[in-house]
Amino acid sequence: MNAALWVVSPPRPEADALAEALSIPPAIARVLVNRKILTPEAARAFLHGGLEGLHDPYLMKGMDKAVDRVLQAIDRGEKILVFGDYDVDGVLSTVMLVKALRILGAKVEYFIPERLTDGYGIKDDHVRIPVERGAALVISVDCGVKAVEFTARAREHGVDVVVTDHHRPGDVLPDAVAVLDPVLADSGYPDRGLAGVGVTFKLIQALLQKAGKDAGLPHYMKLVSIGTVADVAELKGENRLFVKHGLEGLRNVTNTGLRSLLEACGLANRKISEGDLGFRIGPRINAAGRMGMTDLAVRLFFSEDPAETFGLVQKLDELNAQRQKTEERIFTEARERIEDRGLDRKYKCLVLGSPDWHRGVIGIVASKLKDRFNRPVVLFNYENGKAHGSGRSIPEVPLIELLEECRDFFSSYGGHKLAVGCTLPTDRMGAFKAALNPLAAGRISDDNLKRKIRIDGPLDFGEVDDRFLETFSLLVPFGVGNPKPLFVAEDVEVVGEPQVLQGKHLKFLARQNGRVLEALGWDKADWRHVLRRGGRVSLAFSLMLSEYLGERKISLSIEDLKA
Repeated sequence: MNAALWVVSPPRPEADALAEALSIPPAIARVLVNRKILTPEAARAFLHGGLEGLHDPYLMKGMDKAVDRVLQAIDRGEKILVFGDYDVDGVLSTVMLVKALRILGAKVEYFIPERLTDGYGIKDDHVRIPVERGAALVISVDCGVKAVEFTARAREHGVDVVVTDHHRPGDVLPDAVAVLDPVLADSGYPDRGLAGVGVTFKLIQALLQKAGKDAGLPHYMKLVSIGTVADVAELKGENRLFVKHGLEGLRNVTNTGLRSLLEACGLANRKISEGDLGFRIGPRINAAGRMGMTDLAVRLFFSEDPAETFGLVQKLDELNAQRQKTEERIFTEARERIEDRGLDRKYKCLVLGSPDWHRGVIGIVASKLKDRFNRPVVLFNYENGKAHGSGRSIPEVPLIELLEECRDFFSSYGGHKLAVGCTLPTDRMGAFKAALNPLAAGRISDDNLKRKIRIDGPLDFGEVDDRFLETFSLLVPFGVGNPKPLFVAEDVEVVGEPQVLQGKHLKFLARQNGRVLEALGWDKADWRHVLRRGGRVSLAFSLMLSEYLGERKISLSIEDLKA
């Protein structure tokens, strides 16, 4: 077992005050305080908040100009081109905006570049597309905040541009009609953490409100919830509302393509969780872009023919299976290279590349390697003299800041604290690594690289009663910014002999103060060597709730244990 540092959040007086003010279990109040929810008002909004909690879209700088220009285009009969991105966030943003504009009577088309041939974002020469299609207005979704040259060249051709994005800008903003991006220092928007679909939704919200058609707004939250979770956005503020209400909406789906997708995922007529969005639905949509066939995913949501949508979903399933095999091969190659050469002992940021690594999946592999070695990882595909990179980082290390200090090496780069992308000439990779390694060594402490398990506090088995479970259910959806609570239980007895399931999982019964609960250690079969009948352990665990034939079952998902 790899030893991890247990970091247990200390008790705070705000938790006691919350528990008393809201009449909720102290352990739940402690979870809320750990999420920086400190007042009764904030806690009520978090636990019970509805759509009235959505912000006025016009708080975002440029929204009034964007709405006016879009409505002007509709009134004049001008063609609008929606320019999207090839990931889940970008695909669903494109689908949503095209549908909304059509409802408003717009002449609208869309364009999404292919990951493998075009790369990320709006390139300078993409100006030919609106010109060739006769569009007078381009609206970017989930991209465009760095499209300075494209915007200038579009204007020369008489084409206006409205940018909607959530990425960090470059040194200069595009000279567009409006740049809608909540991360801009002067955006004025109270919620900076929106995904691309969230920013697109705010534009749709403003447009439909002005047209008096906002009664249909909740319909869009189904797609917003999928895009928000798939883009690993923080589930706080509006993102939480989007996902919470989107999950409720997914119980009743009318879109033929989305219904086919849910059926393929085994989710038809089932309560859908945020885990289903991130691990079942999102990957199938993403597979199209990752494997260079983005338009399959877009067509799925526009088709009303059940036979066509069935065929599209089958193709997405095939692409996802292909993606999984490719991903596993690259992961194994990269892991072996790291371990054989001891790279994790030499470097605090791991950088590897190969001409044989598929550009579409290196980001997922970087995430898995980041989890395994607990440090930032950037993987590259080498092709035609260019190195295309995708990186993932741990919470303690903002990877985008390291890249910004190396910006002179890149043809392009961008991203967030935890996920980045970049391109540079292959012959500059050696110089890039030589510059990055000392930067990482100076910025990343040894403590940053220790695997930490952050625990919300103690929870006695006896505290998990109906009142606790009812309040616990209000904490969902879980995700970045609102992780599933982890608790610690001391002096737990192992009842009976632990069982190994499917050769890799461990199941045992755990008893504390007379109460017995089933405990499961996923991919933890090696723990059988440290557990014994009658032994005493401390458990770091989350709660798993399920229902069978109307009966609620409580199990423990064991994150770590100390014997």
